[in-house]
Amino acid sequence: MKLKLSKRALSLSALMFVLNVVLLFAMIFLLLEVNQGLNVINYIIENYNQVLFVASAVIILSMLMYAYFYFECTEILKDLSKIIECFVLLDIALFLSFILGEAIGDPNARPFAFLAIMAATLLGRREAVFLNIIYSLLLFIVDLNFSDATDMWTKCACLLVAFCAGMTAIFLTPAIKTRIQSILLVFVLLVPAELIIGVMEVLFVREMGTNLISLAYGALGCFFSVLAYMVMLPVFEVMFSELTVFRLRELTRDDAKLIKKLMHEAPGTYNHSMVVAQLAQACATAIGEDGELARAAGYYHDMGKLKNPEMFTENQSDYNMHDELSPELSADIIRSHTRDGARLIRKNHLPEFFADCAVQHHGTMPIKYFYAKALKMSDGEINIANYSYAGPTPRSKIAAILMIVDSAEAAARSLKDRSPKAVEELVTSLVEERLDMDQFADCDITMRELTIISHTVAVALSGVYHNRISYPKLKISKKAADDDNA
Repeated sequence: MKLKLSKRALSLSALMFVLNVVLLFAMIFLLLEVNQGLNVINYIIENYNQVLFVASAVIILSMLMYAYFYFECTEILKDLSKIIECFVLLDIALFLSFILGEAIGDPNARPFAFLAIMAATLLGRREAVFLNIIYSLLLFIVDLNFSDATDMWTKCACLLVAFCAGMTAIFLTPAIKTRIQSILLVFVLLVPAELIIGVMEVLFVREMGTNLISLAYGALGCFFSVLAYMVMLPVFEVMFSELTVFRLRELTRDDAKLIKKLMHEAPGTYNHSMVVAQLAQACATAIGEDGELARAAGYYHDMGKLKNPEMFTENQSDYNMHDELSPELSADIIRSHTRDGARLIRKNHLPEFFADCAVQHHGTMPIKYFYAKALKMSDGEINIANYSYAGPTPRSKIAAILMIVDSAEAAARSLKDRSPKAVEELVTSLVEERLDMDQFADCDITMRELTIISHTVAVALSGVYHNRISYPKLKISKKAADDDNA
C-alpha cells in the first residue's frame, strides 16, 4: 500500500537527498585523491570536462533514485534514516571497490556484490535491484573518467560483473537464514563473475597466465563481497535498527535479557508468549508475511506483565489478588500492561516494531471479565471506556495476527470441549467479534487473510490443547514389575 507524503515530508526527504548527494560527491573526491595523490586539484582543473560529466551523471542518477522511491517505495522517503542508509551503502560500496582495487592492483578483486547483498538483506528485493543498477553505473562512470590504469574492456567487464553478480546475489540473499549459507554464497557468485571475466580475458587478452590471474582475482572479489557483508551487517543492524533474520534470532534466544527475566519472574506469561510466538509465525507464513518477525514480536508482546506479574491469571496459583480490588482498578492494572510493555521495550533499546505490537495487540477491546463484574456491582450505567484498552488498534498485519492468536490461545485454555470443531468455532467467533468492533480498520489485512489465519490458529490450537485419555488409577509396585520382568 503506497503511503501519501505530506509537503513537509517531501521537503525533508528532498533536503536529505541533497545532503547525501553532497556526501557522495565528497566520496568520489576522496577516491580521486587516492587515485591521483596530492595533485587532485590540478587534476580537476586540467580535466574539468570529465569532472563536470561525472557530477552531472551523479545528479541525474540521484534524481532518478528520488523519482523511483517516490513512485514505487514511498516508505523510504517517509523514513529519513532509510534515505541515509541507501546512500551510506552506496558510499561504502564505492569506497571499498576502489580502495581494494587500488590496494591489490587489479580491478577484478573488487567486492562487486557487496551492495546487492546488503540491500537485499536490509531493504528488500525491489530496492536492491534498483540500487544495484545505480551502483553499477556509478562504478562504470567513475572508472571511465578517473581510472587510467585499466583498459576499456576491463572497465566493461567490471560493469557487467557488478550488475550480474549483484543480481544473482539479490535473488539468493532472501533465502539465506544462517551464517554458513552466507559463506556458501561466495561459490554461487563465482559463476557469473568468473564467466564474464573469463570471456573478456579470452577475447581480448589471450594470455593463459594473465587469464588465470584475473580469474583468481575475480574469485577474491566474490570472497571480499561476502566478507564485507558479514562484517558490516551487524553495524547496520545497530545503526539503523534493522531486523534481519540474524538479529531476530539473537533477540529470541532464551538468554536474551527480557526473555530470561520473563522466564524467571512470570513463567506463566513466558509459556503463553512461546505458544503465541509459534502461532503468530505459522499465521504470518500462511499469508506471506515475515514469519521470523512475527515470531519475535510474539515473544515480546506481553513484556508489560513484568511490572505486576502476579496480577495476571497465568502467573497465579490459588490466590487471586483481584478479589480484593474494585473492578475499575483491576481493569486499569490489566490494560496498563500494553503501555508498560512498550516503555520497557524502548528502555531496553529494542526495535520499535516490538513496542508497536505490544501496545496494539489488544486494540481498544473491552476487558469483559471486569466489565461484567462492574455491571453486577452497579445499579446505573457503566462507561465501557473505563474497562477497555486504550489502543491504538493494529497498524500492521503482524499486530493483527498477534491480536487474534493472543486472545485465541488464552480462550482455548478454558475450553472443556477441545475438539477441532469447537476450537475452530471459538477462533471464528473471536475474529468476528473484533471485526464488529473495527479492530482491523487501520491495517490492510483482507477477509481472505483473516480466514486463513483463523484456520491456521484453529488447526494449531487443536494440536496444542488436544484431549487426552484418562489414565487408570492403578498403582504398580516395584515387586510386581520385577516379577513380570523375571
